[in-house]
Amino acid sequence: MKNYIIYILLFSMGIFVSCKKEEEKPKVIYETTQKPTANIVVDTTKVLVADLPIHMEGTNYLLFPISDLNFSKRMNYGSSNRNNSISYTISNYGEYEITGFLNNIKFKEIGKDTLYSLTDKPVIIQSATYLKDHAVKNKQQLMVYVLEDMDTNKDAKLDESDIKALYISAIDGKNFTKLSTDFQELLDWKYLEATNSIFFRTVEDTNKNGEMDSNDKVFYSKVNLLDKEWKVENYNPTE
Repeated sequence: MKNYIIYILLFSMGIFVSCKKEEEKPKVIYETTQKPTANIVVDTTKVLVADLPIHMEGTNYLLFPISDLNFSKRMNYGSSNRNNSISYTISNYGEYEITGFLNNIKFKEIGKDTLYSLTDKPVIIQSATYLKDHAVKNKQQLMVYVLEDMDTNKDAKLDESDIKALYISAIDGKNFTKLSTDFQELLDWKYLEATNSIFFRTVEDTNKNGEMDSNDKVFYSKVNLLDKEWKVENYNPTE
């Protein structure tokens, strides 16, 4: 009986390890020629919803986070039934930052009726940050985004398993511009008021093993937000 129990435990552990290996996906899958876009299968059965509008203090625009309904099993404390329920909350907001897994953001100027989208391309927006301090100092209202915009692991969908990218736009969503380089994973970014610049780090899978690890190269970049065109410059503080 004891041997039988040990056998069951070992068998269960083997299944667990096997499933875990299957769940782990590489960040990048390489083809003979890399392409910045891939064939992403759009799920037409998803129902899109918008959160209530968000207003960044001092601006003249409303922002509407857009995503698909999140079906989840959760306890329904207001009912005796414990069935699948729908969560209509798709984003969180705090300290001039919207977070979530958003398909888009729509913008509306206060006093006008027209709503328009940030982008017409498939993306998953994880955060959208209003540079409040920069706006107060320079009268320039900007948004910075962390998102996925490429199906880098070639599974025909965009999600957090793909490479993160850094984007910027004006507060009205116009001039939506990519700052990071294709196939480089965004590590972090920060705004420095003293230089009116954004500094950020990315890592590239230079050893082509499909993962971002300690053997890959880290890139350091900056962009002066007051320049007429946002030009990314590289620098290396480790040299």
